[in-house]
Amino acid sequence: MSAMLADRPSTTPVMPGPCPVIETGRLVLRPHRMQDADAIAGSLCDFEVARMLTRVPVPYDREDGRDWLNMVTSGLKPDWHFAITLDGVHVGVVSLEVRHGLWHVGYWLNRFYWGKGIMSEAVEAVLERFFRRMPGVEIASGAFADNPASRRVLEGRGFRVVGVRDVYSKSRAQMVSLVEMRLGQADFASRSHKS
Repeated sequence: MSAMLADRPSTTPVMPGPCPVIETGRLVLRPHRMQDADAIAGSLCDFEVARMLTRVPVPYDREDGRDWLNMVTSGLKPDWHFAITLDGVHVGVVSLEVRHGLWHVGYWLNRFYWGKGIMSEAVEAVLERFFRRMPGVEIASGAFADNPASRRVLEGRGFRVVGVRDVYSKSRAQMVSLVEMRLGQADFASRSHKS
């Protein structure tokens, strides 16, 4: 019996390790802390931010933020959840998480900081670090069809469209068209740098 077990291929997936701290030209991307609950609630209580996300309820309050932080700071999952900070202020999130056996990147940004290239800078840095730790992995993402700014962030990193499907948006309480996208390390390395 032990010889059979020794010949069996390992099914334990390779994981990227703990969420690192990443510094860019303007930003510090760091693991979340429970103290981030107020900043998260302050951003996600804005319907213009929440409406572009699938899993965020409306209204969103401090307790919702604490519940999410309890999950992402527990260390029970291999996921990376970065607080995007600018001059020490929490302004958004970039997350890489395993869903249904596939890595997914997702993000949001406080509306006050939209249009300043912050999300492009943050996603670029996170993907670069992730691919160094997890070479050869394909990453999924997507953006609602009515969110061209988010699609531009993904396309600028080399993501390609693989389909469109309807998903339920908690904040909108309705089905919304999601443009599904994928990114391989070769696509990320070979793309032209866009914002």
